[in-house]
Amino acid sequence: MTRPRALRMCRHAAVGGLLALGGCASDPSRGYALASPYAGDVRTVEVPIFENDSYDTGIEPLLTEALVKEIQRSTPWRVVPGTGDTRLEAAVRDAGYARLSRAPGTGLTQEGLRDLTVDFVWRDNRTGDVLAARRGLRVYGAFVPQRGVGEPADVGQWNVAEELARAIVQELRSTW
Repeated sequence: MTRPRALRMCRHAAVGGLLALGGCASDPSRGYALASPYAGDVRTVEVPIFENDSYDTGIEPLLTEALVKEIQRSTPWRVVPGTGDTRLEAAVRDAGYARLSRAPGTGLTQEGLRDLTVDFVWRDNRTGDVLAARRGLRVYGAFVPQRGVGEPADVGQWNVAEELARAIVQELRSTW
């Protein structure tokens, strides 16, 4: 194949790919869009401290901090104290710990798992409409407390907080 012919084929492939992308971008039912997946009319979000109905007390500030950071990191919105365009309220309904595996010979926990179940409601403060809500959202965070690695249970707590924040922000995305 000659060099000019190979270049023409590459150009045709690139143009075809762009046309295909343009077709998908104009058809949101296919799962592709060039617009932001987040509500454009929302500029600010108020995130009060999580409520906690579980026996695992003291986790509320950690969860709130993780959620605020995830909103700031992955959305176009600003988190503000006081009254924002919207308010995101969340409550821990259940928190637990499970042993995934034991170290051979000692019976000590080799891998642990933290889990949280939360409910949240995201309201538009301007209209009072519920923009998103979810009951029973359950997430998990693993950690390894065994000797050699020695991660404290706090690592599992932070992992589950980050996973929860990602899951909640994912739920706030607009439906296309």
